Amino acid sequence: MKLVCSQSDLSTNLSLVSRAIPSRPNQPILSNVHFIADRPNQHVRLSAFDLSLGIETRFSATIEEEGDLALPAKLLNDMISRLPAGELTLETDGDETEAGALNVTITCECGRYQVRGLDSEEYPALPVIEQGETLTLPSNAVLEGLRGCLFATSLDETKQVLTGVHLTVNGDNLEFAATDGHRLSIVNTSSEGEEESEETAANLDVPFEVTVPGRTLREIERTISGQKEEGATLNLTVEEGQVVFELSACRITSRTLEGQYPAYQQLIPQSFERQISLDRRQLLDSVERIAILADRDNNIVTFAIDAENQQVILSVESADVGSATESISAQVTGEELKIAFNVKYFVEALKAIPSQELEIKLNSADKPVILSPLGEMKMTCLLMPVQIRN
Repeated sequence: MKLVCSQSDLSTNLSLVSRAIPSRPNQPILSNVHFIADRPNQHVRLSAFDLSLGIETRFSATIEEEGDLALPAKLLNDMISRLPAGELTLETDGDETEAGALNVTITCECGRYQVRGLDSEEYPALPVIEQGETLTLPSNAVLEGLRGCLFATSLDETKQVLTGVHLTVNGDNLEFAATDGHRLSIVNTSSEGEEESEETAANLDVPFEVTVPGRTLREIERTISGQKEEGATLNLTVEEGQVVFELSACRITSRTLEGQYPAYQQLIPQSFERQISLDRRQLLDSVERIAILADRDNNIVTFAIDAENQQVILSVESADVGSATESISAQVTGEELKIAFNVKYFVEALKAIPSQELEIKLNSADKPVILSPLGEMKMTCLLMPVQIRN
């Protein structure tokens, strides 16, 4: 194998695929990146796979001799990222060592490096879906949905289905939902791109549901965020147990999560006795300030709704540290009420809501509370209050 590529292209793509390298691989080969030099197409293809999440990327290079091998991911990523910008030449000597290793020489303007790789014959191939439903979705709509709900996924691996995001496609509506049992976030956005093809529109007429691991979707979010192309699209292909996302020169594969996702729509109250409108950024700043003094054992912030003075009074108290109180102007409809929330959950919800103005709808101190942006974005964030101990 012999090729010439740019340091920036190799470093960027290595960094991306390395996210699929397991921290504790149950097979030694999985700690490597599969490196393929494709001469007919004049590009390099990199892939990594932990048997659940797989990432494959490709980039242009001058391929003089094709070939493929497995290279140690962390070592290669650390080394390439520190090399100076410019052209790199990678070349194998073609001779295997007694241990079956292949020597790869990397040459740049500052010197030469030699890395031992392995024969890639044992490297597992990323899953390929031959028969499955493919949807073409606007990348910006997917990004909006993921940013609005990923924070609400569960970290408890014993509740597998709750560690993912439930995606529903129905006509031109995309619905993203995530819950960990204490909070729920739902984002509705449009699957229609600026220039949607007839084929895409026909595909989207079929109702479609899948639950995808949060870890996979965080990689999708990062990849879309790094795209600079206007009007970019994402291809989503699903068959039983497997999902594939294709974005430009990147392909991400993942298992889907089994099990019935909770009927989350039934959790949302149909009517509300109280409603508050206020500045989201101001509320977030206030909560983060006074949360410094929150009791570390319960991490609770209390909201006192003052309808007479049209304000919300925030307070925290810790027997060991101290206490804090702040008030914020608001438009309040309904009677006064004191209610408490877990600070961490409340702050994460406020950060996920993108609008300047926030609407809070609630009934009583022990019933679900709904936070939603005032604007075009259709987002519903449900929080369960914390019981206030007298």
